[in-house]
Amino acid sequence: MDAAALLIAATLSAGTPFAIAALGLLMNERAGVVNLGAEGMMLIAAVAGFAVAIHTGSDLLAIGGGALAGAAAAAVFGLFAIYLNTNQYATGLALSLFGVGFSAFVGIGYVSRNLPRTAPTGVPGLADVPLLGTAVFRHHWAVYLGIALAIAIAWFLYRTRAGLVIRSVGESPESAHALGLPVRGIRFAAVCFGGACCGLAGGYLSVVYTPMWVDGMVAGRGWIALALTTFATWRPARVLVGAYLFGGVTIIQFHLQGFGVEVASQLLSMLPYVATIVVLALISRNPDWIRANMPASLGKPFHPGN
Repeated sequence: MDAAALLIAATLSAGTPFAIAALGLLMNERAGVVNLGAEGMMLIAAVAGFAVAIHTGSDLLAIGGGALAGAAAAAVFGLFAIYLNTNQYATGLALSLFGVGFSAFVGIGYVSRNLPRTAPTGVPGLADVPLLGTAVFRHHWAVYLGIALAIAIAWFLYRTRAGLVIRSVGESPESAHALGLPVRGIRFAAVCFGGACCGLAGGYLSVVYTPMWVDGMVAGRGWIALALTTFATWRPARVLVGAYLFGGVTIIQFHLQGFGVEVASQLLSMLPYVATIVVLALISRNPDWIRANMPASLGKPFHPGN
């Protein structure tokens, strides 16, 4: 039972960066913008958050710094893709490649440095509950932030006028523009929010989850977060479930090694990516279902006045 509680706890921790990043990307895509730069934004945020943590000793400031760095990177993407009408896919890929190189360059001086492990905040009164306390209620506050963010985004999208506006821009930007809505400004705000979420995820990785800076430490999580939005058919609750599913697949490789299962470490490291391919292949078998849930103008540029 203790082993099961520890496995659940590790799954929640491992799934948090997937959840936070994917929820931010979901907001991008609900507004009709595809940003393939998640990996780069997370790397930039990871090194920025680690640098802030080294110099301030505050994980709150560090993760906040990561969010600001992610939002700044997303703002650059938004400037090019939304206002200068560059191709969204090419611009996102360029941002991802830039983030890999930029983070490696900036992080040179931090490679051999470690942060003290942050004690889990936990939930007062519940952290000491046998088994359940260990599994669910002894986590860093960022884990609970991911859950709260999913609830908040679901409420925002489906229960508020602003959420309706975001969805309308993603469905038909021309109609939204005809009603007098600032389509480009709305898309830009959604992109910056998505970048901030990717930044939160990157800061969490380097400051709390690891905690250290290693070149390329995001290790494909940004790409998996992108896949998660499709896996979840652009629904926040499904994003959360999918994130913990991938978190469990990520963490099980370490538990299998601990249990003495003799499988090549390279094969175990492949598990999250194999799971991503399998899930996307299964979803792709029903393209009508994807089209029914996908924002109609996803990835399509908007040119006011044309």
